[in-house]
Amino acid sequence: MRPLQRRALVLLLSAGCAGSEPAPTPQLPAGGIWRSMAPMPDARQETATAVLGGRIFVIGGYDARGESSNSVFVYDPAADAWSAAAPLPVGSDHLGAAVARGRLFVFGGKSRAFAYDTARDSWADVAPPRFPHADTPAVGVLDDRIYVAGGAGGAMVGSETESYDPASDTWSMLAPMRVPRNHCAGAFISGKFYVAGGRPGGAASRALEVYDPRADAWTRLLDMPTARSGLAAAAVKGRLYVFGGESPETFESFDDVEVFDPAADSWSRLAPMPARRHGIFASMIGGDVYLPGGGARAGLAPTRTNPVFLVQ
Repeated sequence: MRPLQRRALVLLLSAGCAGSEPAPTPQLPAGGIWRSMAPMPDARQETATAVLGGRIFVIGGYDARGESSNSVFVYDPAADAWSAAAPLPVGSDHLGAAVARGRLFVFGGKSRAFAYDTARDSWADVAPPRFPHADTPAVGVLDDRIYVAGGAGGAMVGSETESYDPASDTWSMLAPMRVPRNHCAGAFISGKFYVAGGRPGGAASRALEVYDPRADAWTRLLDMPTARSGLAAAAVKGRLYVFGGESPETFESFDDVEVFDPAADSWSRLAPMPARRHGIFASMIGGDVYLPGGGARAGLAPTRTNPVFLVQ
């Protein structure tokens, strides 16, 4: 390089360094729109939710005093309004819920399972699972069968998987997950059950597995980018969306939103939630993901918040 060229290059670089600012952090894609809907009648975290008749049932959970609640709040998206349904027979938290064959079922933690009678606004016992599945198992529904994976309690190691048939009121044991865990979340995509995250930390907090009902077998997939438990999951347009959660080691709460694409076998990050939340459960209506309640920070911090994510 000639002296004049070298001098010009030095001056150009010096001017750039002296007057330039750090490059802005690239913005994450939104992936959808967040909206705040009418808040719940009372604050809750560690609830279970399910959709029945176009309405979202928010069941049990911890109240502001840290006590297990038997409350059942019902949200009507069309009216953006809340009402109450008959309470559970017992207070429960960290439980699971699902709708199959037009009926709402609740289980986990109390060695009991219940079905809701819409016409009578009442609950009745049904056959309990073989394992308690406390501390929030992953729950999914396929062909009117409810699948439950992970959890804690009794003799569980956290990998136990069962399915419930409402028609016969019976539970069947299935192949266990490869990674034992609780405080996990899951959903069905194209006939397969995807389960992400969980406690006690280590491999559990990043693990993503998929269950094939036809083969009765689990396969370990690409780990979730953000290690967390107490998260929520929903399947939208053939992809798995995971929301919030907390670190099993530091108990830091997250507002992270990540998406797994089974076709590409890859994770991507979206812009964060409006606020940090853990101890949440997701329900979908028409492709919109509702995430009522949840803890605002580590430990007990229930909220009344009712955000919805409109996936684009």
